[in-house]
Amino acid sequence: MTDLYQGQRMMRNMRKAAMQRGVIAILDVGTSKIGCLILRFDGPDHFRDAEGIGPMAGQSSFRVIGAATTRSRGVRFGEIDAMQETERAIRTAVQAAQKMANVRVDHVIACFSGAQPRSYGLAGEWALEEGAVSEQDVARVLAACEVPDIGPGREVLHAHPVNFAIDHRSGLGDPRGQVGNRLACDMHLLSIDGAAIQNLLAAIKRCDLEVAGLASSAYVSGISSLVEDEQELGAACIDMGGGATGISVFIKKHMIYADSVRLGGDHVTSDISKGLQVPLAVAERIKTRHGGVMATGMDDREMIEIGGDSGDWEKDRRTASRAELIGIMRPRVEEILEEVRARLDAAGFEHLPSQQIVLTGGASQIPGLDGLAARILGQRVRLGRPLRVQGLPQAATGPAFSSAVGLCLFAAHPQDEWWDFEMPLDRYPARSLKRALKWFKDNW
Repeated sequence: MTDLYQGQRMMRNMRKAAMQRGVIAILDVGTSKIGCLILRFDGPDHFRDAEGIGPMAGQSSFRVIGAATTRSRGVRFGEIDAMQETERAIRTAVQAAQKMANVRVDHVIACFSGAQPRSYGLAGEWALEEGAVSEQDVARVLAACEVPDIGPGREVLHAHPVNFAIDHRSGLGDPRGQVGNRLACDMHLLSIDGAAIQNLLAAIKRCDLEVAGLASSAYVSGISSLVEDEQELGAACIDMGGGATGISVFIKKHMIYADSVRLGGDHVTSDISKGLQVPLAVAERIKTRHGGVMATGMDDREMIEIGGDSGDWEKDRRTASRAELIGIMRPRVEEILEEVRARLDAAGFEHLPSQQIVLTGGASQIPGLDGLAARILGQRVRLGRPLRVQGLPQAATGPAFSSAVGLCLFAAHPQDEWWDFEMPLDRYPARSLKRALKWFKDNW
């Protein structure tokens, strides 16, 4: 885990260097599309080191100067399936965005939706020697958090301190400078499948780009789609993509849980393709033009021209009622929402003070979805669109761009993570080695 810790620190330093140069690319590697945005930062003074341990800051002084999307190839369930095809798609998106921005970029910050995320809550304590909390004390209390055995082949993607307590005062955002005897910390750690992340890094490297940051799509979608009081009081963001549906839960402006369901809009398209016996491209067109999940009496009478170019006149003139289409779509959408419900229940979502649920992502645009989701997930459901970001083209302001826009905000103001603090060397590697030895003993 130490090498990942070093890797994350290197990425943070690269991000600083790229921001000082003024431009950085944002890459959203999804199952149905690969999106690239190029951000320009205004002058080096926007970048303040004293961001604190606090949550996401507001919008920084950046604007989008280039944007492009291309159909994703070689990605399944949010993970890379065919390296060369994905590499070609990433190149296409990045080159088109560079052409629009009229600049060349070397550094990208990327997000992805698969890789089987798992959430852990950690806690650590540290006795204060000086009385007032210093930067070193924060680093030491983070180092004191007992890291669970995340298992072989897993890597840590995010490690956010979400709550500090001094003596008996809990709920502190940033304890530095405050006086007390004992500092405690709660940390949220998100681990992912190491192979999936190595594949993504390799694909980006093959495009002659340096990775200056990585984030989970579920996390960045929550940043852009939940409004401030939802992030504060407790809300879940459900990011319905093509191949995977991301789930993130926020409270006190910090993510405290993330997960991913390997189902999305592509599965609905595939069901239509099988049910109506049409090619996937036709099924996608029928879904976006006529799809829905709530049938009314009118839908029996509304006939949809299926069309086709098979050359068989009878087959190409077929029609289906909208009710029939809804009958194909609804069971799959219900399955996705039921699976999301199960994950939220496992996370203890019902214990939060507010249980707002926000649906976003490209597949959240199915008409009637909010009504169906309110029935399955609970009453308080709304459809979310990402925040408005300066310079973003109109075509990129819909829910399908939640993770890309969230990634812009993440690039401008990343939350402090474990590796942003100078860990006391005597603490960090020693405990990791101890864990490694125990792991060897148990496994060999």
